[in-house]
Amino acid sequence: MLMVSGVVGGVDTHADVHVAAAVDGNGGVLGVESFGADARGYRDLAGWLAGFGSVIRVGVEGTGSYGVGLARYLHNCDIAVVEVDRPNRQTRRRLGRSDPIDAISAARAALSGAARVTPKLRNGRVEQMRVLLVARRSARQQRIATLNQLRHVVICGPDEVRARFKDRYKTGLVSEAARMRPRKGNDPIIYTTNVVIRDLARRIQRFNTEMRNIDKALEQLIADTAPSLVALYGVGVDTAATLLVTAGDNADRLHTERSWAHLCGVTPLPAGSGKTSGRVRLNRGGDRQANAALYRIVLTRMSGHAETRNYVRRRRAQGLNTAEIMRCLKRYVARQTFKHLPRTA
Repeated sequence: MLMVSGVVGGVDTHADVHVAAAVDGNGGVLGVESFGADARGYRDLAGWLAGFGSVIRVGVEGTGSYGVGLARYLHNCDIAVVEVDRPNRQTRRRLGRSDPIDAISAARAALSGAARVTPKLRNGRVEQMRVLLVARRSARQQRIATLNQLRHVVICGPDEVRARFKDRYKTGLVSEAARMRPRKGNDPIIYTTNVVIRDLARRIQRFNTEMRNIDKALEQLIADTAPSLVALYGVGVDTAATLLVTAGDNADRLHTERSWAHLCGVTPLPAGSGKTSGRVRLNRGGDRQANAALYRIVLTRMSGHAETRNYVRRRRAQGLNTAEIMRCLKRYVARQTFKHLPRTA
C-alpha cells in the first residue's frame, strides 16, 4: 500500500444518496457519512473530507452514471478523482455488502493504487457528442424497427396494396407511401391499411430528418475537436464520434497508444502459466462501441484501401485467416487514431 500523508476518500454512489468514507495514510477509517446526490451534497461531502486534513485523492464508484456529477464537482475543486470498480465477489463474500463497506473499500482501493484510472471529465464537446450519439442510435434502431413493420404490413396487406408496392420493398417504398392520401371506399380494410402504411412511412422520414440533423451537429463538433481524425481513410462521422467519446474530454488521461488500444479491447491478453507461459488470448473487454468502430474502419479499408488490401494478401499468404488479419488491422488502426486524439496544450 502506498504511504501518503493526508486523507483519501471513497464514495459509493447512488441515485439519491452518496455514502463517503475517509481513511488515513495507513488505511484506517476516519469516518463514514452520507450526503445528498445534488450540488449541496457535493459541497458538503468535499468539506467533510477536508475536515480530516489535506485530501490527496477520492475514489468514486460509477463515474459514468450516478457518480458523474460528484466526479465533475471534485475535478472543478482541483481534487484528484480515480474510478473505482465495485468490490470483487471474494471480498464481498468475506466482508459482506453495505454502503459503508463499499465506500471504505473504494477509499482503500484509491489509497493502495488498485484504483488508478482517471475518469472522463464529461464537461466539453465530447460529452455533447455522447448525448447526440445516444439519440442517434435510438433513432436508428427505431427507424429499422418501423421499416420492418412497414414492409410486413405491405406484404401481409390486401392484394390491392401488395400489387401497388410489389416493386417497392427495397427502394422507393417510404417516399411513395408517405405521399399517399387514403380515401374511404367500399373496403374499410384497404383504407385502414393505407393509413397505417402512410403513417409508418412518415415516421421513418422523421427519423431520417432527426439523424441528418444529429450528423450535422456531430460534424461541427468533430471539426472543432479533432478534424484530423475524420480525415483518416475509413473514419466517418459516426466512428470518429464514437472513438472520441471513448477517449473522453480529457484524452490526456491516456498516456500511451497501448493504453488506448487496451481501452478499445484490441490488445491480446496474457493467458499463460507454467509450461504455457507465452500464450495469449483474445481481449473480450474494453469499450465495445470503440471496438465496433475500429471494426467498421477496418472493413472499409479492406474493401477499398490499396495498402490495406496489399497487407491482407501478404498476411493470407502467411497462413492467417480473415478474423486474425482483422485483429491485426484493428490494433494498427488504434495506434493510428491515437495520434489524432485531442490533446490539451
